[in-house]
Amino acid sequence: MATKPLKIFLSYASGDRAQVGKIYSFLHTQGADVWYDQEKLLPGQDWNFEIHKGLDEADVILLCLSKKSVSKEGYVQKEMRLALDMALEMPEGRIFLIPARLEECDLPYKLKSYQWVDLFADNGMDRLIKSLNLRANQVNANPLSVDGKPAPAIKKPAPKKRKSNPKPSGGNIINIHGNVSGSNIVIGDDNQVDN
Repeated sequence: MATKPLKIFLSYASGDRAQVGKIYSFLHTQGADVWYDQEKLLPGQDWNFEIHKGLDEADVILLCLSKKSVSKEGYVQKEMRLALDMALEMPEGRIFLIPARLEECDLPYKLKSYQWVDLFADNGMDRLIKSLNLRANQVNANPLSVDGKPAPAIKKPAPKKRKSNPKPSGGNIINIHGNVSGSNIVIGDDNQVDN
C-alpha cells in the first residue's frame, strides 16, 4: 500500500501565476505534494538550486502552458527543456511530463509528441486527475482523493472583439489615404467616400 504523496512540480510563466495558484491549491487539497515556487521557495534560498532539486524529486511535472509561457523568453523555457531531458530517462509508457494548456495556444515543437490536457475544457481537470492517479500508481504513491471538492475553474479567455467600421445600409465605404490628385476614382451608386 502506498504511503507517500504524489510529488508534482508546477512549471509556468509568471504571468499565469493567478491561474496556477488555483491549480496548486486544488492539487494540494487532494493530497499531492505540489512544488509551487510561491509556496516552496523561502527568502534567502538559492532559487536556482531549489528549482533543480524540485524537478529532480518530482514524480510528475505539470507544464502549465499559455500564449505567455510558450512565447516568453527566460527561465520557463529552461524548465521546459530540463523537464524534457528528464522525460527521456523514463521507461516507455510512463507518465512523467504533462503539458496542461491554460488557454488555446500552440505547443512548442518538442512537446507535440506528448498528449496534452486542456484545463479550460469542461472535463480538463477530470482528465488531469486520471493521469495523475495513473502516475501515482506507477510510482507507488497515494492516489489523489477526488472527494467532491470543486475543481478550480480555468476560464478560457474571451475572444477579443474586433472593431468594426459600421457600414451604411446602402453601400460600401471607401477609405482614400495619401495624395490621389490626378487619379481616376470610379465610384458606383450609393457608395460613401471617406477622404
